[in-house]
Amino acid sequence: MGKYHHILIAVDLTDEGKQVIARAAEIADSEITKLSLVHAIEPLSYAYGGDIPMDLTSIQEEIEQQAKLKLTALAESMGIPEEQQHIVYGRPEVEIHKLSKKQKVDLVVIGSHGRHGFALLLGSTANAVLHGASCDILAVRVRSE
Repeated sequence: MGKYHHILIAVDLTDEGKQVIARAAEIADSEITKLSLVHAIEPLSYAYGGDIPMDLTSIQEEIEQQAKLKLTALAESMGIPEEQQHIVYGRPEVEIHKLSKKQKVDLVVIGSHGRHGFALLLGSTANAVLHGASCDILAVRVRSE
């Protein structure tokens, strides 16, 4: 297997995400590998159902602002430029698949908690990203610090 040329690191912006980034950095060849970060935000209407009669706009905007700040801080710590930092909106597995194809990524690195059901092996989001992926996937077992 040759070296990876573009690694997409999918992060959830928790402290455990640093473990995922560290693993991706270990794999990357600093001379030829492009690193990108992605964080997926599920619109609140997905998480809480579309028929809730309340305006969640301000909450959604706050979530987006906080995500951007955290993603920028992570990216800066790794020297990842702004054009390689992505916040996407929708179901994480769908959006990660779309972005990985659009960016011609050859490896997606994602964290796995492995806490429930089949997720004992991968984690629900990591499992969903694995299925239907058009490139290699590395699920990094993250541990609470």
